[in-house]
Amino acid sequence: MSGPALARRGFLAATAGLAAALTLSACGGGTEAAGSGTSTTPAASAVAQSWTFTDDRDKKIDLPKAPSRIVAQVGAAAALWDFGVRPVAVFGPHKLADGSSDPQVGNVDITKVEGLGNVWDEFNVEKYISLQPELLVSSMYVKGALWYVPEKSKETIEQVAPTAGVMLTGRSATQVIGKYEELAKSLGADLQGVPEAKARMEAATKELAAFKDLKILMMSGGADAMWVVNPPEYPDIVHLTENGLNVVKPSKVDDGGFFQTLSWENADTYDADVILYDTRTQSLKPEEMLKKPTFAKLPAVKAGQLYPWRAEAPFSYQGYATFLEELVSNLKKAKPLQ
Repeated sequence: MSGPALARRGFLAATAGLAAALTLSACGGGTEAAGSGTSTTPAASAVAQSWTFTDDRDKKIDLPKAPSRIVAQVGAAAALWDFGVRPVAVFGPHKLADGSSDPQVGNVDITKVEGLGNVWDEFNVEKYISLQPELLVSSMYVKGALWYVPEKSKETIEQVAPTAGVMLTGRSATQVIGKYEELAKSLGADLQGVPEAKARMEAATKELAAFKDLKILMMSGGADAMWVVNPPEYPDIVHLTENGLNVVKPSKVDDGGFFQTLSWENADTYDADVILYDTRTQSLKPEEMLKKPTFAKLPAVKAGQLYPWRAEAPFSYQGYATFLEELVSNLKKAKPLQ
């Protein structure tokens, strides 16, 4: 899963070391970490037949049995966790400075998984090898580029275990959720709670059409700039627009197509009745954005129609039910200002 700040960050071990680490792993070194030798995917041990999965790179993975020792990028881990899959390790932002869970990791219990890296370009390859992974799963913003897998370590990482990528850009949330559901089912997950969460998501989705008269701007704030997001590039926003919301599309976008960069002095470039702001940790909080004079004078801001955009919502029915229910509740309080 995903947004302008992530897009900014995302686009802007030698073979001998691998051999040594694999030797250490074969001798049992480091295998007492989270999820030690037991299956961490519910019912995976019961899946005796061979396992096949085709990811969004059109890459077909064939294994003698369903993998149970899974390592996942935090967005992928959050989605899989809600479907009942329990990774042994995660990489990407999962822990805040105070030790609590980063919102991007969703419901994952970070005390029960290993952390291989918490920031961009950080991935502990030796620890990864020691965990004896059977599959690595990551989201993708660019086809073929696994999110938060460092380019410098990519070749080494891909020698250790098969990898699976789930595409986000240009897809709807339902498509992305469906791909994670397909993967979870193939892994033998029991999908407990999924039917109820799917019904909640569908009910909240049906309510979106009632707000078609509201003009909505979705944005992220930085110290020196404001980013207006480009709806077609984000699965969550595609879901919103396909189901009735009128989301502002910038007249031009920066390279990459994800957003338009505006100075705070030009925060009034687009009219809007409602502003949804990015809630991720790297984005400015509302109280910080309100210090920007042009932004503070916007009609939507003055009317109190400034609401959170949960860009880190896991791509699961549980994650989107919660995200959409909060959004619907907020939009019920808003009114057209034009």
